[in-house]
Parts: sequence; C-alpha cells; structure tokens
Amino acid sequence: MPTALLPASAAAFAPRGNPNVVLGSKVESWLTMTLKRVNRVKRPLNNVTQHTRCLTETLSSPNAIWTLCSLMFPNAPDTELRRDDNPLIEGLFNYQMIHIEAYVVHVDMVSQNEVAFKLTPETIESLVDFHKDIFSVDTAAATWDWADKDTQLKKLQEEFVQSANKFIYRTNVQALEGLEEDGAGELLSGRSDDAKASILGLFVPLLPPPPRVVDIVRPAPLLPSSTLAEEWWTSPVQQHQVMPVEAWKVVPSSPSPVSTCDTTPNMWTSMPMQEAQLPSPAPSFSMPYTTAPFDTTQFYSTPNTMAAALASLPLPSMLVQPCSTAASMAGFGFNDRYQDFAAMSYGTTM
Repeated sequence: MPTALLPASAAAFAPRGNPNVVLGSKVESWLTMTLKRVNRVKRPLNNVTQHTRCLTETLSSPNAIWTLCSLMFPNAPDTELRRDDNPLIEGLFNYQMIHIEAYVVHVDMVSQNEVAFKLTPETIESLVDFHKDIFSVDTAAATWDWADKDTQLKKLQEEFVQSANKFIYRTNVQALEGLEEDGAGELLSGRSDDAKASILGLFVPLLPPPPRVVDIVRPAPLLPSSTLAEEWWTSPVQQHQVMPVEAWKVVPSSPSPVSTCDTTPNMWTSMPMQEAQLPSPAPSFSMPYTTAPFDTTQFYSTPNTMAAALASLPLPSMLVQPCSTAASMAGFGFNDRYQDFAAMSYGTTM
C-alpha cells in the first residue's frame, strides 16, 4: 500500500484517530453479515455509504482493540533466571506473556484490499522496556567488547523505539471477519503467526564491527651482492647414500649352440689390465723425402718392404676370438670356412 493512503494517525508517535475506510461500489456479503452480528442496535445497511459509516463508527470505539498475537518473553536477563530441574517451574518464574494489541487505522477494499493495524501505546511501552532491560543485556553479554560498544548499544535501543512506533501490520481485509462487539477482535486463519514473525523481526541483534583489514608487509627478497657472494652461491652439498648393489649376474637367454670359448680358458681374464698389451700396428708406408730422382733399385724394392711389413702382422689364428663372434660363426657354420679363407689369403702374401 502506498504511504499516501494512510491517515495521519498512522504516523509514528501520532495519537489515535478515526480509521480511514474506503469501500468499493459493491459491498461484500461477508462484511454485511459481520456488521449485523457485532452491532447491538439494528442499523440500516442498504448501500455503500451506510456500510462505510457503520464500519467507521465501530472501529473508532475506544474498546476496538485487536489482539494480533501473544508472545512469551523472559522476565529477566539470562544470568538472573531461575534454574530448576522442573521445566514447569522455570516457565512460571522465568517467563512473561505480552499480548500484542493494536487498533485499525486504515481499511481499503478498492485498490489494495487490505486492512492496516497500529500498535497501542501500552504495547509499544512493554516492547521497549523488554528490549532495554532484558534483550539488550543478553545481546551485549553475547558479544565481545570493543571501544564503541556502549554507543552502539544505545543506538540500537533508539532505533527499536522508532521501529516500534512506526510499525504497521498489513493483512488481507477479510481479517475483519474476526470483528467482535464494540469493535474488538482477533486475527483468524493463521494470520497471528504472520503478525508474530513481523514483531520478532523488530529485535535486531547487536553486531560487532567487522575486522580491520591489515596489510601484510612482506620483506623484500635479498639480492646477491659482493658482501654475500659466498653465502649466496654456496649451498650445502647433498650427500646421497649409495645403496649396495649386487654383482651383475649373466642370465642365460634362449638356448644357443655350445661355444668352444666356454671351455677354453681366456687369457684376457687371467692377465692383469696393465699387462694386456695389444701389438702395436705397423707404421704406415711413406715415401722418403729426397731431392734425388728415384733409381730403378729403389723403385722396385717397394714390394719387399710391403712383404716385410705384412709379415710382422699376426695371423688370425694367433688372435683369440671373442666368444660372441666365435659362437655366432660356429652357429652359422662359418667357423671352419673363415679360418680357411684367412689362411689362404695370408698364405699367398707370405
């Protein structure tokens, strides 16, 4: 509902006045039956004007006080409440019942189709006292202390006083079916639960200030310099422990032909490393440098020099063949042929 439609009596701290009643061109049948039921004196209700006058006079009565809901509040701070094993005794001595009473300030059956209630001064006073003496003490004890805590607590109490005086409860216009004699009544059809939730929404807890955002100053990283050169580049040597490893074992693979090297002792294994010396290769042939021309004897003596160099080379049969080569040659049947071929070629040279 727009605020402009509310009367002046609906403002905060305003005294009670006659309600503002606006009915449509056609009056609902339930409203006619309700007005006939609550009026002791029979009054004519034949048109909209008669319904408006009758409803306005009924709701303007000093006894036209409506009970919106009933709330049970503690009658003392939590530290002063009585403790007992029997919950019934605790309920009787520690709690009080506050009836939320209000009166009608506006009825609109044209645009908003609702009725507005304002709290009575007695109800506002009861709520303010409870908030100041009990609720504020409990909410202050439940929060930690800071510098402006008392100031914030007083501000919270002042805001509650303003909210309680400005509170207007709006509900559907059919709530007027709960109208009784002298204009009093109560909310029906579960509307009291909505009113209870609206009243409890006025009690706002005391919130501590948010934590301050502190900038974390991180130290600047140290850069290498001439004074810290040794400390910068030197680092402890990580010593890795060498795990003992078992001796390498030859795992036999697929079956292969038997080699003669397996039974023949190898001279390389019995000879120390420094004693195993391979024959030095023969020096390569080079033409002697001379300014004199070659004669016939020097020119034709070259084959003799080549034969002497080749004679110093050992024969293949004198060299010990590796096991893998001998075995592979024996496996393919080339062992005997290889020896014959080598002997034949070298025999011709010699």
